[in-house]
Amino acid sequence: MITCFIKYEIDPYKRRQFEQYAQNWGQVIPQCGADLIGYYAPHEGSTTTAYGLYNIEDLAAYQAYRARLAAHPLGKENYQFAMDEKFIVKEERIFLTNASLPHKGLIKP
Repeated sequence: MITCFIKYEIDPYKRRQFEQYAQNWGQVIPQCGADLIGYYAPHEGSTTTAYGLYNIEDLAAYQAYRARLAAHPLGKENYQFAMDEKFIVKEERIFLTNASLPHKGLIKP
């Protein structure tokens, strides 16, 4: 399992548009085969940093997922919404593995 970690730089005057974008992905991402952890908009501190996180099996599954996402009607609409409204200034995407497993109190002193 890998986690896709997306860091966004957003226009601070278009936070509401980013929140709509995030809500739309909240519907589409699970339908297209990824396990959405969540999208996070600025609340306190930075007004320009936002995040999106989801789990997926591996990079091969990610490629198939991205194709489904691009073909999904709301996915297409959401991509176009971001292009039209220009609320995303920069987007960085990395893939991580959970290095802390097991982390449910199973480690003994």
